[in-house]
Amino acid sequence: MSGETTLSALPAAMEPVLSDEVWMFATLPPGDAVPRGVTPLMTYGEAEGLTLILRRDEAEAARLTCIFPCRRITLNIHSSLEAVGFLAALLPPLAAAGIGVNPA
Repeated sequence: MSGETTLSALPAAMEPVLSDEVWMFATLPPGDAVPRGVTPLMTYGEAEGLTLILRRDEAEAARLTCIFPCRRITLNIHSSLEAVGFLAALLPPLAAAGIGVNPA
């Protein structure tokens, strides 16, 4: 199944869920390994190092320097990667409410 592509159908079909957990962003210097006991939700390589998205409790236990405490909103919809404009349609109300977004 390739997912929904009809932009007008996507917002009506999604079932957003706000996570109770607080998530943080931490960047490890190039060559550093992910600390033991840390299970990132996501990692991505950048010029400055490996960025981790991880739960605050794990970040604190590993003594990682973190930024941007946030909560995750999962949209619970099978959207197609070809659904051009989906995020653009969702972001204005969040911006108007002062909510920063870092889609991952």
